[in-house]
Amino acid sequence: MRDHTAHPYMANSVPAIKQEMLDAIGAASIEALFVQIPQDHRTTRPIDLPPALTESQLRRHLVETLSKNRTVEDNLNFLGAGVWQHHVPAAVDEVVRRNEWLTSVFGEPSSDHGRNQAWFEFCSQLGELLALDLVALPVRSWGVAAGHAIRMAARLTGRNEVVVVRAIDPERLAVIENFCEPVQMPGHIAIRAVDFDPDTGLMNLDHLRTLVGPDTAAVYFETPSYFGVIERQGAEIAATAHAAGAEVIVGVDPISLGVLETPANYCADIVVGPMQPLGVHMNIGGGVSGFMASRDEERYAHQYPTLFISIAETTRQGEYGFGLSLFEQSSYGLRDKGNDWTGHSVYMWAIANAVYMAMMGPQGFQEVGDLILQRAHYAAHKLSAIPGVRVTFPSGFFKEFVVNFDGAALGVAEINKRLLAEGIFGGKDLSLEFPELGPSALYCVTEVHTQADIDRLAAAINKVINDE
Repeated sequence: MRDHTAHPYMANSVPAIKQEMLDAIGAASIEALFVQIPQDHRTTRPIDLPPALTESQLRRHLVETLSKNRTVEDNLNFLGAGVWQHHVPAAVDEVVRRNEWLTSVFGEPSSDHGRNQAWFEFCSQLGELLALDLVALPVRSWGVAAGHAIRMAARLTGRNEVVVVRAIDPERLAVIENFCEPVQMPGHIAIRAVDFDPDTGLMNLDHLRTLVGPDTAAVYFETPSYFGVIERQGAEIAATAHAAGAEVIVGVDPISLGVLETPANYCADIVVGPMQPLGVHMNIGGGVSGFMASRDEERYAHQYPTLFISIAETTRQGEYGFGLSLFEQSSYGLRDKGNDWTGHSVYMWAIANAVYMAMMGPQGFQEVGDLILQRAHYAAHKLSAIPGVRVTFPSGFFKEFVVNFDGAALGVAEINKRLLAEGIFGGKDLSLEFPELGPSALYCVTEVHTQADIDRLAAAINKVINDE
């Protein structure tokens, strides 16, 4: 209470309002609220903060700071590995920014102005794409969706092990590990990593069979994999898991489903994946959303930690109402007693996803899938023709592929540094994450890349590693 001025950005920091709140809760001072924090955990020295800036000064400072970034608007980008550069139609941005649902809390005004119907359309369209009937509102990321699905499988089976493919994004695996909890925790789920075939990038089925057993709650794999490889052994993997009484969880890139089989058709029980490819701009520092879906069976429905949207007839003929369902089993309804914690940070993206999927339709998904396949394979062909370069898994990939530079005199980091000087973001360096692949990078090609873009990349790599 020593400072008698209000903070310029915080309306409730006026001294009189502070005192009113303290009186209401019976506290003598703000300091009294923090007595529970041990003294040796509290800062005793003044914090050396920069001087307070006016709004215009702060804006200029942030613009100058952000201008140091190198963006995909100014550079040719071949990075993927979890967040991908796809085309976002202008109509998606226009609809999702409408003030009917664009509020500070995921589009939750005091009355519904179409938000619930938009969420229902998201679930319906994604269910159609996946050939599954039970689709939850999205969670923060693909990794969070996979973590939730694994915990669901553990509750369903009463088991405490999960088999996870090793060809996985290390960041996504780290999220899964968090959901599986440390070994000291009562809810710990042990992770068993199954190898990939070094020649094909596919899951090693012989190793899988040695890992699956009576303690296995689920087998989790992805298609396309982190390496971009299309896992064409899905039915065999599912059969192995089901024979041991385990659930089958499959991570899938939804934009691939116009050209690839849905995991539901090779016996997946729970399907998860990213929603960012479907109308969400690349961003960092915020969730880009992940989906969860399964068959519409009670045993699955009651294990979800998420929210659902249901539709029902109203008393007026021909009109329908939409509302949240299974609310009571989520952390919204039960707090710490819920199945798992869930949050609302990405619910607005569900509206963007719904608009994107409605605009695309089945034919649009097939066309964009075909385009990505053609351009990615053209890029792989062009790069593999460069002396010192080879594509590690040359057949059966979608959107991303591994490029090896064993024959070059430079490491991936140096190659990417020199490509950046050419205005190109090279592929994600895999050298530390997967050392067995040698000096390798994960390149991403989507529908936004033209033939000229790919030719420019090939020429730049040839120049960088062969001094031409």
